[in-house]
Amino acid sequence: MTKKLLIGLAMLLAAFAIAACGDDDDGIEAGGGDEEGATETVQLEGEPSGDLTISNWPLYIDKAGGSVTGSGTTIDEFEQEFGVKVDYIEDINDNFEFFGKLQPQLDQGESGDRSIFVVTDYMVDIMNNLGYLQTLDKSGLPNVEENLLPSLESPDFDPNREISVPWQSGMTGIIYREDLAPDITSVDQLLTDPKYKGKVTFLGDMYDDVSLVMKAQGVDPANATEEEWNAAIDTIEEAADSGQIRDFTGNAYAGPLAKGDIVAAIGWSGDAIQLEADNPDIKWIRPEEGCNLWSDNMVIPVGAPNPTAAEAFMNYVYDPEVQADIAEYVNYVTPVDGVKEILAERDPKLAQNDFIFPDDAFTADCTPQATPDPSFEQEVTERYQAVITG
Repeated sequence: MTKKLLIGLAMLLAAFAIAACGDDDDGIEAGGGDEEGATETVQLEGEPSGDLTISNWPLYIDKAGGSVTGSGTTIDEFEQEFGVKVDYIEDINDNFEFFGKLQPQLDQGESGDRSIFVVTDYMVDIMNNLGYLQTLDKSGLPNVEENLLPSLESPDFDPNREISVPWQSGMTGIIYREDLAPDITSVDQLLTDPKYKGKVTFLGDMYDDVSLVMKAQGVDPANATEEEWNAAIDTIEEAADSGQIRDFTGNAYAGPLAKGDIVAAIGWSGDAIQLEADNPDIKWIRPEEGCNLWSDNMVIPVGAPNPTAAEAFMNYVYDPEVQADIAEYVNYVTPVDGVKEILAERDPKLAQNDFIFPDDAFTADCTPQATPDPSFEQEVTERYQAVITG
């Protein structure tokens, strides 16, 4: 458990406390979402130019020679087309950790010089309710308006997509070493099977970890009570205290898996495909209890220095040809309509890839990443923090 993650969780709890109090003058409200928390609207200024800094997760864009820049990459081609210099930073390992790092600046109306963050659904909601995000100017996003998949048009936290644009969607399940743990099929095994003691990690993300454990306990996370959330947290606590769970890692499970220090991790679908390219024994499976579904979203924070270039980039990656390059590399669920047809021409196998285009059968036992009811969200978050901090 990293110090940054602990700070992030502490900041998150402070954010809940602030949001719960509400502040009509600042437009900050607890719960709900929508776009009530947004404090300002993006102001577009002519053609995009200048510098653009983007914070994103690792393994989340097409690369050339290990770099996000280089001949033919999305970043390189965007820079050439628009004359914008992009600083693409892979500095988001965990939503809470990233929130903790930037929250003091966001609270002062500053963005840490970043123009785009990519954060998960629930973190968009938290940041928005605190007034940390700008409302988008949709006149700068015609490709998004035309090509966003209908299934992603109206999430509960942003029903009109006023503050967020999906980057990629995906599934949370189990990444494992097929050569070291060929019989793993369930989350319950990670929690209880003694032969995996000290050889598994969880994310440290309550919304993913606890949702999956509730599924293993036969509970529907979408309708779970406070008692059911706490029961799942108790189970995680017991596994952590006993040493069954080695660590809570965020996105940093790739190295331990590759080295064999762990044999399985709660992890994200697309990561496994890229890790498998280097080690064919690394696989992702949908747990027998089901998986979590989620989206990571591009947002423009308050104080963003170049929102014109930020919207130009958002719009650029919603060109289906551009998005096809990203999808082919990252193997996450693409949010852009028309990509499947393009990939079918390039490589028919990609068009049938369940990680990019999952059908209803593949996700039949999967549900959207759950969030606790606002009436007890702060309480269970505090419990979860206590567990992962030991």
